[in-house]
Amino acid sequence: MRIDTGEKKKAEAQILASGKKREVPFAPGELPAEVENPLLAAVDVGSTTVVAYLMDGTTGEELAVKSRMNPQRQYGADVVMRGSYALEKGASVLSSCIREAVDSLLKEAAEDCGRSAREIVKVSMVGNSCMHHLFLEIPVDSLVVAPYEPKVREALRLTASECGLASCPHAEVLWLANIGGFVGADTTGCILASGIAEQESLTLLVDIGTNGEMVLGNREGLLSCSTAAGPAFEGAKITCGMRGSEGAIDRVWIEKGRPAYHVIGGGEAKGICGSGLLDAAACFLKLGIIDEGGRMEEDWHFTDEVYLNQRDIRELQLAKAAICAGIRLLCAQRGAEPAQISRVQLAGAFGNYLNPSSACAIGMFPKELEGRIRSIGNAAGEGAKLAVRNQEEYEKSGRLAAETEFVELALKPEFQEVFVDELAFPE
Repeated sequence: MRIDTGEKKKAEAQILASGKKREVPFAPGELPAEVENPLLAAVDVGSTTVVAYLMDGTTGEELAVKSRMNPQRQYGADVVMRGSYALEKGASVLSSCIREAVDSLLKEAAEDCGRSAREIVKVSMVGNSCMHHLFLEIPVDSLVVAPYEPKVREALRLTASECGLASCPHAEVLWLANIGGFVGADTTGCILASGIAEQESLTLLVDIGTNGEMVLGNREGLLSCSTAAGPAFEGAKITCGMRGSEGAIDRVWIEKGRPAYHVIGGGEAKGICGSGLLDAAACFLKLGIIDEGGRMEEDWHFTDEVYLNQRDIRELQLAKAAICAGIRLLCAQRGAEPAQISRVQLAGAFGNYLNPSSACAIGMFPKELEGRIRSIGNAAGEGAKLAVRNQEEYEKSGRLAAETEFVELALKPEFQEVFVDELAFPE
Protein backbone atom coordinates (compact mmCIF):
# COMPACT_ATOMS: atom_id res chain seq x y z
CA MET A 1 0.00 0.00 0.00
CA ARG A 2 1.20 3.50 -0.81
CA ILE A 3 -0.28 6.39 1.20
CA ASP A 4 0.03 10.02 0.11
CA THR A 5 -0.37 12.36 3.08
CA GLY A 6 -0.11 15.44 0.88
CA GLU A 7 2.58 18.11 0.70
CA LYS A 8 3.04 21.41 2.44
CA LYS A 9 3.51 23.02 -0.94
CA LYS A 10 0.44 22.16 -2.96
CA ALA A 11 1.20 21.18 -6.57
CA GLU A 12 -1.19 22.83 -8.98
CA ALA A 13 -2.79 20.57 -11.56
CA GLN A 14 -2.93 21.68 -15.18
CA ILE A 15 -6.57 22.66 -15.69
CA LEU A 16 -7.50 23.56 -19.26
CA ALA A 17 -9.85 26.52 -19.38
CA SER A 18 -9.38 27.90 -22.90
CA GLY A 19 -10.66 26.50 -26.17
CA LYS A 20 -11.06 27.24 -29.86
CA LYS A 21 -13.30 30.28 -30.07
CA ARG A 22 -16.20 30.79 -32.49
CA GLU A 23 -17.19 34.43 -32.76
CA VAL A 24 -20.90 35.30 -32.46
CA PRO A 25 -22.69 38.64 -32.02
CA PHE A 26 -23.16 39.66 -28.39
CA ALA A 27 -26.91 39.30 -27.87
CA PRO A 28 -27.65 37.81 -24.44
CA GLY A 29 -31.35 38.63 -24.55
CA GLU A 30 -33.20 40.71 -22.00
CA LEU A 31 -31.28 41.30 -18.78
CA PRO A 32 -32.65 42.72 -15.50
CA ALA A 33 -32.86 46.51 -15.74
CA GLU A 34 -32.27 47.01 -12.02
CA VAL A 35 -28.64 45.84 -12.24
CA GLU A 36 -26.65 48.76 -13.60
CA ASN A 37 -23.50 46.84 -14.61
CA PRO A 38 -24.60 43.24 -15.04
CA LEU A 39 -22.25 40.27 -15.18
CA LEU A 40 -22.66 36.97 -17.02
CA ALA A 41 -21.09 33.64 -16.11
CA ALA A 42 -20.53 30.24 -17.69
CA VAL A 43 -19.58 27.07 -15.81
CA ASP A 44 -18.19 23.77 -17.06
CA VAL A 45 -18.80 21.12 -14.40
CA GLY A 46 -16.41 18.36 -15.41
CA SER A 47 -16.00 15.02 -13.67
CA THR A 48 -12.45 15.98 -12.72
CA THR A 49 -12.29 19.77 -12.89
CA VAL A 50 -14.71 22.70 -12.63
CA VAL A 51 -14.11 25.90 -14.60
CA ALA A 52 -16.05 29.18 -14.21
CA TYR A 53 -15.91 32.12 -16.62
CA LEU A 54 -17.04 35.65 -15.78
CA MET A 55 -18.07 38.10 -18.52
CA ASP A 56 -19.17 41.70 -18.80
CA GLY A 57 -22.95 41.80 -19.27
CA THR A 58 -22.84 44.83 -21.56
CA THR A 59 -20.00 43.86 -23.92
CA GLY A 60 -19.50 40.11 -23.48
CA GLU A 61 -15.82 40.62 -22.66
CA GLU A 62 -14.28 37.86 -20.57
CA LEU A 63 -13.20 39.32 -17.23
CA ALA A 64 -11.99 36.34 -15.18
CA VAL A 65 -11.54 32.57 -15.22
CA LYS A 66 -11.44 30.42 -12.10
CA SER A 67 -10.98 26.67 -11.80
CA ARG A 68 -10.48 23.91 -9.25
CA MET A 69 -10.63 20.15 -8.93
CA ASN A 70 -14.12 18.68 -8.62
CA PRO A 71 -14.59 17.92 -4.88
CA GLN A 72 -16.80 14.94 -5.75
CA ARG A 73 -13.63 12.97 -6.60
CA GLN A 74 -13.41 11.88 -2.97
CA TYR A 75 -16.64 9.91 -3.49
CA GLY A 76 -15.56 8.16 -6.70
CA ALA A 77 -12.98 8.53 -9.48
CA ASP A 78 -15.58 8.29 -12.24
CA VAL A 79 -19.26 9.05 -12.79
CA VAL A 80 -20.37 5.42 -12.37
CA MET A 81 -18.73 5.21 -8.93
CA ARG A 82 -20.31 8.52 -7.91
CA GLY A 83 -23.69 7.42 -9.20
CA SER A 84 -23.39 4.19 -7.22
CA TYR A 85 -22.41 6.16 -4.12
CA ALA A 86 -25.48 8.35 -4.57
CA LEU A 87 -27.73 5.28 -4.80
CA GLU A 88 -26.23 3.60 -1.75
CA LYS A 89 -25.66 6.54 0.60
CA GLY A 90 -27.70 9.38 -0.83
CA ALA A 91 -26.82 12.16 -3.28
CA SER A 92 -27.03 15.14 -0.91
CA VAL A 93 -23.32 15.24 -0.03
CA LEU A 94 -22.37 14.98 -3.73
CA SER A 95 -24.83 17.72 -4.68
CA SER A 96 -23.92 20.09 -1.88
CA CYS A 97 -20.16 19.89 -2.44
CA ILE A 98 -20.36 20.64 -6.18
CA ARG A 99 -22.83 23.48 -5.62
CA GLU A 100 -20.53 24.98 -3.00
CA ALA A 101 -17.56 24.66 -5.39
CA VAL A 102 -19.40 26.45 -8.22
CA ASP A 103 -20.69 29.13 -5.86
CA SER A 104 -17.20 29.71 -4.51
CA LEU A 105 -15.70 29.99 -8.01
CA LEU A 106 -18.29 32.59 -9.08
CA LYS A 107 -17.63 34.60 -5.92
CA GLU A 108 -13.83 34.44 -6.42
CA ALA A 109 -14.12 35.43 -10.10
CA ALA A 110 -16.21 38.49 -9.23
CA GLU A 111 -13.87 39.52 -6.38
CA ASP A 112 -10.87 39.28 -8.73
CA CYS A 113 -12.52 42.01 -10.82
CA GLY A 114 -13.42 44.15 -7.84
CA ARG A 115 -17.08 43.26 -8.35
CA SER A 116 -19.79 41.49 -6.39
CA ALA A 117 -21.19 38.11 -7.42
CA ARG A 118 -24.65 39.57 -6.77
CA GLU A 119 -24.18 41.48 -10.04
CA ILE A 120 -24.25 38.16 -11.95
CA VAL A 121 -27.62 38.03 -13.70
CA LYS A 122 -27.27 34.94 -15.91
CA VAL A 123 -25.23 31.72 -15.64
CA SER A 124 -25.01 29.03 -18.32
CA MET A 125 -23.91 25.56 -17.26
CA VAL A 126 -22.67 22.36 -18.91
CA GLY A 127 -21.63 18.94 -17.59
CA ASN A 128 -22.18 15.30 -18.43
CA SER A 129 -25.52 13.71 -17.57
CA CYS A 130 -24.35 12.48 -14.16
CA MET A 131 -22.81 15.84 -13.20
CA HIS A 132 -26.02 17.53 -14.38
CA HIS A 133 -28.24 15.27 -12.26
CA LEU A 134 -26.04 15.44 -9.16
CA PHE A 135 -25.80 19.23 -9.34
CA LEU A 136 -29.57 19.58 -9.70
CA GLU A 137 -30.33 16.80 -7.17
CA ILE A 138 -32.11 14.72 -9.78
CA PRO A 139 -32.06 10.95 -8.96
CA VAL A 140 -29.34 9.12 -10.91
CA ASP A 141 -30.81 5.61 -10.68
CA SER A 142 -31.76 5.53 -14.39
CA LEU A 143 -28.15 6.41 -15.31
CA VAL A 144 -26.45 3.85 -13.07
CA VAL A 145 -28.71 0.90 -13.95
CA ALA A 146 -30.62 0.02 -17.13
CA PRO A 147 -31.85 1.81 -19.22
CA TYR A 148 -28.79 4.09 -18.56
CA GLU A 149 -30.73 7.17 -19.59
CA PRO A 150 -30.93 10.64 -18.02
CA LYS A 151 -34.20 11.47 -16.29
CA VAL A 152 -34.08 14.99 -17.79
CA ARG A 153 -32.85 15.74 -21.30
CA GLU A 154 -34.30 19.13 -22.16
CA ALA A 155 -32.58 22.45 -21.48
CA LEU A 156 -33.53 24.02 -18.16
CA ARG A 157 -34.09 27.58 -16.94
CA LEU A 158 -33.84 27.94 -13.17
CA THR A 159 -32.99 30.54 -10.56
CA ALA A 160 -29.62 30.49 -8.84
CA SER A 161 -31.29 30.17 -5.45
CA GLU A 162 -32.96 26.93 -6.62
CA CYS A 163 -29.46 25.65 -7.47
CA GLY A 164 -27.93 26.57 -4.14
CA LEU A 165 -25.86 29.46 -5.55
CA ALA A 166 -26.05 31.85 -2.62
CA SER A 167 -23.53 34.35 -4.04
CA CYS A 168 -25.89 35.36 -6.89
CA PRO A 169 -29.35 34.16 -5.72
CA HIS A 170 -31.37 36.19 -8.26
CA ALA A 171 -29.43 35.12 -11.35
CA GLU A 172 -31.04 32.99 -14.05
CA VAL A 173 -29.34 29.60 -14.53
CA LEU A 174 -29.40 28.01 -17.99
CA TRP A 175 -28.46 24.33 -18.13
CA LEU A 176 -27.82 23.16 -21.69
CA ALA A 177 -29.66 20.03 -22.84
CA ASN A 178 -28.48 16.44 -22.39
CA ILE A 179 -28.36 14.14 -25.43
CA GLY A 180 -28.64 10.59 -24.06
CA GLY A 181 -26.92 8.14 -21.72
CA PHE A 182 -23.80 9.79 -20.33
CA VAL A 183 -23.62 12.11 -23.36
CA GLY A 184 -24.72 15.24 -21.60
CA ALA A 185 -24.81 19.02 -21.75
CA ASP A 186 -21.01 19.17 -21.99
CA THR A 187 -21.15 17.37 -25.35
CA THR A 188 -23.93 19.73 -26.44
CA GLY A 189 -21.56 22.59 -25.59
CA CYS A 190 -18.79 20.92 -27.61
CA ILE A 191 -21.09 20.53 -30.63
CA LEU A 192 -22.10 24.19 -30.37
CA ALA A 193 -18.52 25.47 -30.05
CA SER A 194 -16.95 23.19 -32.67
CA GLY A 195 -19.40 23.99 -35.47
CA ILE A 196 -19.47 20.29 -36.44
CA ALA A 197 -23.15 20.57 -37.41
CA GLU A 198 -22.24 23.11 -40.10
CA GLN A 199 -19.34 21.12 -41.61
CA GLU A 200 -19.67 19.69 -45.09
CA SER A 201 -17.08 16.93 -44.64
CA LEU A 202 -17.38 14.06 -42.17
CA THR A 203 -15.95 15.14 -38.80
CA LEU A 204 -15.29 13.27 -35.56
CA LEU A 205 -15.50 15.15 -32.26
CA VAL A 206 -14.00 13.33 -29.27
CA ASP A 207 -13.93 14.43 -25.63
CA ILE A 208 -11.61 11.99 -23.86
CA GLY A 209 -11.93 11.77 -20.12
CA THR A 210 -13.05 9.14 -17.65
CA ASN A 211 -16.01 8.79 -19.96
CA GLY A 212 -15.18 9.17 -23.66
CA GLU A 213 -17.94 11.04 -25.51
CA MET A 214 -17.90 11.02 -29.31
CA VAL A 215 -19.90 12.74 -32.04
CA LEU A 216 -19.60 11.79 -35.71
CA GLY A 217 -21.24 13.65 -38.55
CA ASN A 218 -21.65 16.88 -40.45
CA ARG A 219 -24.51 19.13 -41.57
CA GLU A 220 -26.38 16.03 -42.79
CA GLY A 221 -26.75 14.71 -39.23
CA LEU A 222 -24.91 13.77 -36.05
CA LEU A 223 -24.43 10.48 -34.20
CA SER A 224 -23.16 10.35 -30.61
CA CYS A 225 -22.08 7.73 -28.10
CA SER A 226 -20.18 7.41 -24.86
CA THR A 227 -17.72 4.71 -23.95
CA ALA A 228 -16.26 3.88 -20.56
CA ALA A 229 -12.63 4.75 -21.16
CA GLY A 230 -11.94 4.56 -17.43
CA PRO A 231 -9.71 6.91 -15.47
CA ALA A 232 -6.36 5.61 -16.84
CA PHE A 233 -5.94 8.68 -19.06
CA GLU A 234 -6.10 10.83 -15.93
CA GLY A 235 -3.49 8.77 -14.11
CA ALA A 236 -5.91 6.76 -11.96
CA LYS A 237 -5.48 2.98 -11.65
CA ILE A 238 -1.90 3.40 -12.91
CA THR A 239 0.68 2.31 -10.30
CA CYS A 240 2.65 5.57 -10.47
CA GLY A 241 -0.14 7.52 -12.16
CA MET A 242 -0.98 11.13 -11.36
CA ARG A 243 -2.72 14.08 -12.95
CA GLY A 244 -0.85 16.45 -15.22
CA SER A 245 0.73 18.57 -12.49
CA GLU A 246 4.24 19.41 -11.30
CA GLY A 247 6.39 16.29 -11.15
CA ALA A 248 4.42 14.30 -13.75
CA ILE A 249 6.14 12.68 -16.74
CA ASP A 250 4.03 14.14 -19.55
CA ARG A 251 6.11 13.28 -22.64
CA VAL A 252 8.22 10.27 -23.58
CA TRP A 253 10.33 9.76 -26.70
CA ILE A 254 13.16 7.52 -27.92
CA GLU A 255 16.69 8.83 -27.53
CA LYS A 256 19.79 6.70 -28.23
CA GLY A 257 17.67 3.57 -28.31
CA ARG A 258 15.99 4.16 -24.93
CA PRO A 259 12.90 6.00 -23.67
CA ALA A 260 13.69 9.57 -22.59
CA TYR A 261 11.16 11.76 -20.82
CA HIS A 262 10.08 15.27 -19.81
CA VAL A 263 8.79 16.21 -16.36
CA ILE A 264 6.29 19.04 -15.80
CA GLY A 265 8.10 21.73 -13.82
CA GLY A 266 11.53 20.33 -14.72
CA GLY A 267 12.19 18.69 -11.35
CA GLU A 268 12.37 15.08 -10.25
CA ALA A 269 9.70 12.74 -11.59
CA LYS A 270 6.97 11.89 -9.07
CA GLY A 271 4.69 9.93 -11.39
CA ILE A 272 3.32 9.71 -14.91
CA CYS A 273 0.17 11.34 -16.34
CA GLY A 274 -2.06 10.26 -19.24
CA SER A 275 -0.16 11.87 -22.10
CA GLY A 276 3.10 10.39 -20.79
CA LEU A 277 1.46 6.97 -20.52
CA LEU A 278 0.40 7.10 -24.19
CA ASP A 279 3.87 8.18 -25.33
CA ALA A 280 5.54 5.52 -23.18
CA ALA A 281 3.38 2.73 -24.64
CA ALA A 282 4.13 3.92 -28.19
CA CYS A 283 7.87 3.93 -27.45
CA PHE A 284 7.71 0.54 -25.70
CA LEU A 285 6.02 -0.95 -28.78
CA LYS A 286 8.64 0.47 -31.11
CA LEU A 287 11.51 -0.78 -28.91
CA GLY A 288 9.97 -4.20 -28.32
CA ILE A 289 9.58 -3.66 -24.55
CA ILE A 290 5.95 -4.73 -25.02
CA ASP A 291 4.56 -6.88 -27.82
CA GLU A 292 1.35 -6.49 -29.85
CA GLY A 293 -0.58 -8.31 -27.15
CA GLY A 294 0.66 -5.86 -24.52
CA ARG A 295 2.88 -8.39 -22.73
CA MET A 296 5.99 -7.03 -21.03
CA GLU A 297 8.75 -9.14 -19.50
CA GLU A 298 9.50 -6.85 -16.55
CA ASP A 299 8.64 -3.47 -15.09
CA TRP A 300 10.11 -0.47 -16.87
CA HIS A 301 11.67 2.08 -14.50
CA PHE A 302 12.02 5.75 -15.46
CA THR A 303 13.48 6.34 -11.98
CA ASP A 304 13.79 4.15 -8.91
CA GLU A 305 10.35 5.31 -7.78
CA VAL A 306 8.48 5.88 -11.07
CA TYR A 307 7.78 2.91 -13.32
CA LEU A 308 5.18 1.16 -15.48
CA ASN A 309 4.25 -2.48 -15.00
CA GLN A 310 2.14 -5.12 -16.74
CA ARG A 311 -1.05 -4.09 -14.95
CA ASP A 312 -0.60 -0.49 -16.12
CA ILE A 313 -0.32 -1.59 -19.75
CA ARG A 314 -3.49 -3.69 -19.36
CA GLU A 315 -5.36 -0.65 -17.96
CA LEU A 316 -4.23 1.38 -20.96
CA GLN A 317 -5.35 -1.36 -23.35
CA LEU A 318 -8.85 -1.35 -21.85
CA ALA A 319 -9.09 2.44 -22.15
CA LYS A 320 -7.75 2.76 -25.69
CA ALA A 321 -9.85 -0.19 -26.92
CA ALA A 322 -13.02 1.46 -25.61
CA ILE A 323 -12.27 4.66 -27.54
CA CYS A 324 -11.39 2.93 -30.82
CA ALA A 325 -14.35 0.54 -30.60
CA GLY A 326 -16.66 3.53 -30.18
CA ILE A 327 -15.20 5.22 -33.26
CA ARG A 328 -15.51 2.10 -35.40
CA LEU A 329 -19.10 1.43 -34.34
CA LEU A 330 -20.16 5.04 -34.96
CA CYS A 331 -18.63 4.76 -38.44
CA ALA A 332 -20.50 1.49 -39.04
CA GLN A 333 -23.77 3.12 -37.91
CA ARG A 334 -23.13 5.96 -40.34
CA GLY A 335 -22.25 3.56 -43.16
CA ALA A 336 -18.75 5.04 -43.43
CA GLU A 337 -15.16 3.91 -43.06
CA PRO A 338 -12.72 5.64 -40.65
CA ALA A 339 -10.68 6.73 -43.68
CA GLN A 340 -13.63 8.89 -44.78
CA ILE A 341 -13.34 11.07 -41.65
CA SER A 342 -11.67 14.26 -42.85
CA ARG A 343 -10.87 15.74 -39.43
CA VAL A 344 -10.82 14.75 -35.78
CA GLN A 345 -11.43 17.45 -33.18
CA LEU A 346 -10.18 16.60 -29.68
CA ALA A 347 -11.94 18.41 -26.85
CA GLY A 348 -10.95 18.48 -23.21
CA ALA A 349 -7.72 18.66 -21.24
CA PHE A 350 -6.36 15.22 -22.09
CA GLY A 351 -7.01 15.78 -25.80
CA ASN A 352 -5.11 19.05 -25.57
CA TYR A 353 -1.93 17.47 -24.21
CA LEU A 354 -1.77 14.05 -25.88
CA ASN A 355 0.48 13.33 -28.87
CA PRO A 356 -1.80 12.27 -31.78
CA SER A 357 1.00 10.15 -33.29
CA SER A 358 1.28 8.15 -30.06
CA ALA A 359 -2.51 7.74 -29.90
CA CYS A 360 -2.54 6.29 -33.42
CA ALA A 361 0.57 4.16 -32.77
CA ILE A 362 -1.13 2.31 -29.90
CA GLY A 363 -4.45 1.99 -31.75
CA MET A 364 -6.53 4.44 -29.75
CA PHE A 365 -7.44 6.04 -33.07
CA PRO A 366 -7.50 4.17 -36.39
CA LYS A 367 -4.18 4.62 -38.19
CA GLU A 368 -5.94 6.28 -41.13
CA LEU A 369 -6.71 9.31 -38.97
CA GLU A 370 -3.09 10.24 -38.27
CA GLY A 371 -2.41 13.75 -39.52
CA ARG A 372 -6.08 14.73 -39.26
CA ILE A 373 -6.26 15.16 -35.47
CA ARG A 374 -6.42 18.64 -33.91
CA SER A 375 -7.11 19.85 -30.38
CA ILE A 376 -9.88 22.41 -29.81
CA GLY A 377 -9.31 22.82 -26.06
CA ASN A 378 -12.15 23.15 -23.57
CA ALA A 379 -14.95 23.16 -26.14
CA ALA A 380 -17.59 22.45 -23.49
CA GLY A 381 -16.67 25.66 -21.68
CA GLU A 382 -16.60 27.60 -24.94
CA GLY A 383 -20.07 26.29 -25.75
CA ALA A 384 -21.34 27.44 -22.36
CA LYS A 385 -19.92 30.91 -23.02
CA LEU A 386 -21.59 31.06 -26.44
CA ALA A 387 -24.93 30.13 -24.88
CA VAL A 388 -24.84 32.92 -22.29
CA ARG A 389 -23.49 35.55 -24.69
CA ASN A 390 -26.06 34.90 -27.40
CA GLN A 391 -29.68 33.92 -26.77
CA GLU A 392 -30.04 32.35 -30.24
CA GLU A 393 -27.00 30.13 -29.60
CA TYR A 394 -28.61 28.86 -26.39
CA GLU A 395 -31.81 28.02 -28.26
CA LYS A 396 -29.76 26.46 -31.07
CA SER A 397 -27.99 24.21 -28.55
CA GLY A 398 -31.33 22.71 -27.56
CA ARG A 399 -32.17 21.92 -31.18
CA LEU A 400 -28.73 20.38 -31.77
CA ALA A 401 -29.10 18.13 -28.72
CA ALA A 402 -32.56 16.99 -29.81
CA GLU A 403 -31.41 16.28 -33.38
CA THR A 404 -28.27 14.35 -32.39
CA GLU A 405 -28.93 10.60 -32.48
CA PHE A 406 -27.64 8.76 -29.43
CA VAL A 407 -26.18 5.28 -29.99
CA GLU A 408 -26.11 2.99 -26.94
CA LEU A 409 -23.01 0.88 -27.56
CA ALA A 410 -23.84 -1.58 -24.76
CA LEU A 411 -26.96 -2.63 -26.66
CA LYS A 412 -25.08 -3.36 -29.88
CA PRO A 413 -24.31 -7.10 -30.09
CA GLU A 414 -21.09 -6.45 -32.00
CA PHE A 415 -19.62 -4.09 -29.40
CA GLN A 416 -17.93 -6.78 -27.31
CA GLU A 417 -16.35 -8.36 -30.40
CA VAL A 418 -15.00 -5.03 -31.70
CA PHE A 419 -13.80 -4.05 -28.22
CA VAL A 420 -11.86 -7.32 -27.80
CA ASP A 421 -10.33 -6.92 -31.26
CA GLU A 422 -9.10 -3.45 -30.33
CA LEU A 423 -7.40 -4.58 -27.09
CA ALA A 424 -4.28 -5.60 -29.00
CA PHE A 425 -1.77 -3.01 -30.16
CA PRO A 426 -1.28 -2.51 -33.92
CA GLU A 427 1.38 -4.72 -35.49
